[in-house]
Amino acid sequence: MAQQVCMSAQLQCSFGVAPSVLTVLPKNRVLTENMPAANIMDFVPMVNIMPFGMCNCPSNPAVAAATASAMGVLTPMPCVPVVVKPWTPGAPTVLIANFPALDNTSTNMCTWGGVITIIYAGQKTVMIP
Repeated sequence: MAQQVCMSAQLQCSFGVAPSVLTVLPKNRVLTENMPAANIMDFVPMVNIMPFGMCNCPSNPAVAAATASAMGVLTPMPCVPVVVKPWTPGAPTVLIANFPALDNTSTNMCTWGGVITIIYAGQKTVMIP
């Protein structure tokens, strides 16, 4: 069974060097364990998805430029996510503010190629069937 994701969930990008925290604004008006519950639309960079430390992805323009300046030696740069689509797949049988609830099996893609996963749902008890 999947877990409902809420404020303070931990995220990881496959090209980032550090985990990040999901920020869920209380606009959905649904709480799980007294924390705002997330839906698939909580994907906005620098609002919901925070940076992942340093980025190692060569397709990230900042990493590519720094690597070129270092004569081809991979040079990590700050990992600011560039996410343009909602989380997938979400929990289609549970709606929060008319969108599928976000569960811990959902993923998202960064434009630069990283896969963003949920490594901790932010709470321990609410399960989604």
